[in-house]
Amino acid sequence: MLCGWNPILALQTFIKDYIFVQAADGYNSSLLVMMIFIGGFVGVITHSGSAAVFANKVAHLINTRCKAQLVVWFAGLVIFFTDSGNPLILGPAFQPLTDKLRISREKLAWLLDSTASPVCILIPFIGWGIYIMGLMQKEFDALKLPLQDFDTFVNVIPFQFYAIGTLIMMPLIAFLGYEFSAMYKAEKRTIETGQPLWPEAKPARPAVDITEIHKGATASMMVVPLVLLFLCIFGLLVPVGFPFKKVPGAVLRSALCFGYFVGAMACILMMVKAKVCTLSESFKMYIDGTKEVVFILMILVFAWSLGSVCKALGTAQYIVSLTSGSVPGWIVPALIFVTGALISFATGSSWGTFAILMPLAIPMAHALGAPLYASIGAVLSGGLFGDHCSPISDTTVLSSMGAACDHLDHVKTQFPYALMVAFASLITYVVAGFVNSPALIFLAVGLVVVFVPLFSKMFGARLSNKIEIAEEK
Repeated sequence: MLCGWNPILALQTFIKDYIFVQAADGYNSSLLVMMIFIGGFVGVITHSGSAAVFANKVAHLINTRCKAQLVVWFAGLVIFFTDSGNPLILGPAFQPLTDKLRISREKLAWLLDSTASPVCILIPFIGWGIYIMGLMQKEFDALKLPLQDFDTFVNVIPFQFYAIGTLIMMPLIAFLGYEFSAMYKAEKRTIETGQPLWPEAKPARPAVDITEIHKGATASMMVVPLVLLFLCIFGLLVPVGFPFKKVPGAVLRSALCFGYFVGAMACILMMVKAKVCTLSESFKMYIDGTKEVVFILMILVFAWSLGSVCKALGTAQYIVSLTSGSVPGWIVPALIFVTGALISFATGSSWGTFAILMPLAIPMAHALGAPLYASIGAVLSGGLFGDHCSPISDTTVLSSMGAACDHLDHVKTQFPYALMVAFASLITYVVAGFVNSPALIFLAVGLVVVFVPLFSKMFGARLSNKIEIAEEK
């Protein structure tokens, strides 16, 4: 369309003006480099056999499907400082355990994805919060509103219905076992057959083989590198003000790369010392790990390029124009939520959606007398929901990689769950147009609690999460 329907010019333009530009972007290129470091770390941990030993060691403690899902959920809450690092740290660590306890890779990918951005968006003192507060303060100053960005962010938290609803849904399903739609089919398959993926699935990375345990491998070869990873990350970030000051993205990603590299080298030294393998063999594991992320790097570059094409087409502006005109104040939060969801799904970017809608939502709410906090919460929830479901979102792609899950299977299984929470959020935003109270979060959560068993009864069934898999000797 942009090139007058000329396919030759279109391909040439796509490569020159989109792929090259997106790959050379400062943020994007640093993320691609970070992925290489992560791939090497995961490769060493995977091929050392330490992850398999770790899975067997903790099997007597985390010995049911319910416990495993809750542990992944809790660990996702703890790693609140990075949405991209979350699935790549937790996925390889827990995938052997979830395979052992017959939890599908699709479920693991959903758990990883749902504790990445939905956690980060609630924290005011990390990159997400700083970015959002900057957008808000700019509009407050333009409208001469006597509001402070930090106080407003805190007041908006109870109106982030989608993020909170998603975080509540995970332990609810873990405890009760209600599943529906494509996720029900995936979980039923894994429980009955032990197969974590569909036969035709193409996982985003090779899985950690739970049957591959090298002689001499120990759980410490996984635990020590992970401890060093976190020590390096916090040791490098705390002196520059983390978590109370804004840390430049390049500093954060360089700290992550440093931590992943130190963790991988520690694992290599431990393997060589324990004579699990030679030094050359261990470095081959590292290089093999970097090779395994090449496909995911291609997906990321193409996803960014596609999002850039959508922006050039004016997709976001077109969607916004559909909602322009005189509208009643009470419908503003719901309207913003739907608009944000459409924009972020089309572009694969929640941050881009925030930048587009915040300058529209705050003046609109101010002019029409709509509830301000609910309107800002709708921008954040709408942007998060669309990004959460979009197949071209980087966190969606990284969650598929972390869980070693087929990317399209992850998208298909996650979408109905995300849509259910979005439906509960939309109803609550309509009510927020009439009742401006932070107590509405209880309505949103209550709707999620009601919808989970209802949707399961209509489109799935209840599966047992108490299944125990005997520990292997």
